[in-house]
Amino acid sequence: MSRVDRCIVLVDAGYLLGAAASLLAGEPSRSRITVDHTALIQGLRERAESDTQQPLLRIYWFDGAPDRVPQPEHRRLRVMPRVTVRLGALTRSDGRWAQKGVDAAMHAELTELARNRACSDVVLVTGDGDLLPGMMAAKEHGVAVHLWAVQAADGDYNQSEDLVAEADERRVLDRTWITQAVRAKELTGVCAPPPAPRPEIAAILSAPLPDSALGATAERSAEEGRHAPAVAASENGAQERVPAPKGVPTPKDLAALRAPGVQPAPHPASATLRWSSDKGWVDRPGVAAEPPDAASMPTLAQLTTAEQRWADREEDITTVGGDPYEVGQVFARRWMERLGDQSHLQKLSGMYPRIPHRIDGELLRYAARFGLLAHKDDQIDEHDRYAIRAGFWREIDVRTAAEHAPAGE
Repeated sequence: MSRVDRCIVLVDAGYLLGAAASLLAGEPSRSRITVDHTALIQGLRERAESDTQQPLLRIYWFDGAPDRVPQPEHRRLRVMPRVTVRLGALTRSDGRWAQKGVDAAMHAELTELARNRACSDVVLVTGDGDLLPGMMAAKEHGVAVHLWAVQAADGDYNQSEDLVAEADERRVLDRTWITQAVRAKELTGVCAPPPAPRPEIAAILSAPLPDSALGATAERSAEEGRHAPAVAASENGAQERVPAPKGVPTPKDLAALRAPGVQPAPHPASATLRWSSDKGWVDRPGVAAEPPDAASMPTLAQLTTAEQRWADREEDITTVGGDPYEVGQVFARRWMERLGDQSHLQKLSGMYPRIPHRIDGELLRYAARFGLLAHKDDQIDEHDRYAIRAGFWREIDVRTAAEHAPAGE
């Protein structure tokens, strides 16, 4: 079999983006950077073709993902021309995330490509010395190996010296090249202020629930394998954890306390529930049941045709970035555009900041497709929930404000 004169790029995404984060943000956390994947792939293609003087066959993107489930960036990448995504596992050990199986997959792909003479040149964007055997095997099959590094934040190597020594060619992707597609995020703080200790909320959370709510709560607790503790304030102002042996009830459980025929549990008259919204934390006195109008509101699934469902999935893959705030906006936009009876929109606005349970549950399930609401450090990310709902309400506010704006404005 004759050798084919073309190049292939193998990218260790953990190395590329982690090193870029170190260079631009001062730490290797990928959450500290924003990546324009379209520009990044285009930059890799142009640089590879320029360095090797060969046309590109394909870019292989190797990355880790929890349970090997594609995340939003992986879904966008794998529909791009000439891009193939290979996923390893992403596991948490000793408080840190680590990739499993990525190096082995890169080694196998590199060896197979060289053995089959699929290319004349291969570009490796990695720093891991575990790829040394694969690099040597590729050279033995007559493939020229180009090793690319990301400029190190401290000016030193961030690659295995053995890899550097064995490569046929070595290039450094400097800050100027990196910033064409990657930028550091501005630190603006969390999207919602942490709630102050509130003993009246702790009293609500520790109050007995009706039998129906107890059954649902116990079922959730068994599935999650743990109980989320309530927070109260001690006499010296420090936070104390209040045991919740039944599991912490949701707002829906608490609303059931005022349902017809249910004897409400005693709680302070000043008891207040705190709801997250785009205007910050909004305190709502008491534990009011959901308005009757909420049950008549159609869900997005009820308003969506099969053709629209297909188009939605295509948009989710190619356009929606997966930012929590953006996800809430996209969901609200689709719901409003397909809503026939606009009176539902006015009813919803009057419920602010509470989203009806059926719609809120659908919203959070939609967000889960983008890897949001996952357990982070063994805690549900409440800030993601805040941002999702804030984006939802922001889109609703924009629509209702436009409808009520005077003509000519």
